[in-house]
Amino acid sequence: MFDPFGDLDRLTSQLSSRSTRLMPVDLYREGDRYVLAADMPGIDPGSVDVDLDGHVLTIRAERTPASHDDAKWLARERPYGSYVRQFSLGDGVDTEGISAHYDNGVLSVVIPVSERAKPRKIDILGGKSEQTSISA
Repeated sequence: MFDPFGDLDRLTSQLSSRSTRLMPVDLYREGDRYVLAADMPGIDPGSVDVDLDGHVLTIRAERTPASHDDAKWLARERPYGSYVRQFSLGDGVDTEGISAHYDNGVLSVVIPVSERAKPRKIDILGGKSEQTSISA
């Protein structure tokens, strides 16, 4: 039976699955570090790439479609293709200390807060050897 809307839906789905997709992320601060967790289920860890260019952190990954040459697909909803996210990092992070690991389909990127951005006490000097501390 001919279904023009079904064929159009399948074609649109196939075309959009080849475009760049976004990956959902959580970003939170935990003590003296930021943690970014990106969902990447089914993505080969070898295809994941994390780059830092200046203050722009870029995450790229590729999910390849399952190859079942003799299969007749009844549904194919799992997206594949390129995934990319970019984040602009502020001056208050230690870009040299950034680390990442991939476990169970989740990429975790740890971004430490720089020493100069951490809260600290500033000594205030007064006249004649008086000294007071103020928290900043």
